Amino acid sequence: MNDTIKLLKECDAGVQMGVSSINDVLDYVHSESLKSFLAESKAKHNEVAEQIKNQLLKYNADGKAPNPMAKGMSWMKTNVKLSMDESDATVADLITDGCNMGVKSLNRYLNQYTNAEEEVKELTKRLIDLEEKLAIDIRRFL
Repeated sequence: MNDTIKLLKECDAGVQMGVSSINDVLDYVHSESLKSFLAESKAKHNEVAEQIKNQLLKYNADGKAPNPMAKGMSWMKTNVKLSMDESDATVADLITDGCNMGVKSLNRYLNQYTNAEEEVKELTKRLIDLEEKLAIDIRRFL
């Protein structure tokens, strides 16, 4: 399996994790502007997810589900924190942590799969930019 497909698979898992994390917290959000940032980011994540799926089809490759352990730990952390404090600050904190982990992981994969097609590297960078932008946009809710 070449670097392009490996990078696409990691992006696929990452974007699914991001959308799932946003879905996990949306019901707890009080502020309309925070809800708006999250909904907008979710829509953009879904656009990138569609592009990733199209690229995977082009290479005749399957996607990759997020690591079940990571997903379970994320879900547990979210539910424990929100059960203690259902504030927008808690939501912003959880999403910021998720964005930071996504940025780190995606950059690591970008550095690891250096022979990936440029188009796929650009898609990865677009996903990284989405994560960074969301973390910045919601800082005022921390």
